[in-house]
Amino acid sequence: MRCRGEMDVIGRALREGRRVLSEYESKQILRAYGIPVTREKEAHDIKGFRDALAEIGFPLVIKANSPYIGHKTERGLVHVDIRNQKEAMIAFKEIVKEIEPEGASVLVQEMVYGNRELMIGLTRDPQFGPCVAFGLGGIFTEIIQDICVRIAPIEKSEVVRMMKDFKSHGILEAFRGMPDADLDYLVHMIITVGMIGIEEQRIREIDMNPVILAAGGRPVVVDALIALC
Repeated sequence: MRCRGEMDVIGRALREGRRVLSEYESKQILRAYGIPVTREKEAHDIKGFRDALAEIGFPLVIKANSPYIGHKTERGLVHVDIRNQKEAMIAFKEIVKEIEPEGASVLVQEMVYGNRELMIGLTRDPQFGPCVAFGLGGIFTEIIQDICVRIAPIEKSEVVRMMKDFKSHGILEAFRGMPDADLDYLVHMIITVGMIGIEEQRIREIDMNPVILAAGGRPVVVDALIALC
């Protein structure tokens, strides 16, 4: 299940001597494999930014986009819940002021609302090969470490067991007016991530965090990072 767009993105990064893709590039690959990601547009200048605002529409998120910038939130490079043109221009100017020396672009992204955050990932283990991870997402992922890992390829029955094994599995159920998670789509995403690891040997790591359970319990990848071998 190789995708031409995915091959081009990885090939270009490797030719440039990069081992990490930007968020925008990472989501291009995930989208090509049918994984639901946020609607977004990359902007390199003010005209592109205004075009992106018109295409995505409010409310939205504005963030820096570069394979070389980590911890964007801590650096003030992520502005969420932007609701009008004035707020958007202020966010754009603040981000550009910080990233201009680094040559990064700006990402204009739809605002996805949801209180439940998950993570789905892939790591290429030297001994076992591609391994799929699933668990609690958000900013406390590394602290809580409520994650289950399986060796790819992974079948539906094993994914269902993963969902039951992680301690916070109740987050997938209806709670305080929030609907059940769309488990079929979550299963599809986890299986697909394992398949990507098997098909594309140049990918070392995939980190999709957070995956927000949005309206109707539908999972959407809000942030993503892909590292190459």
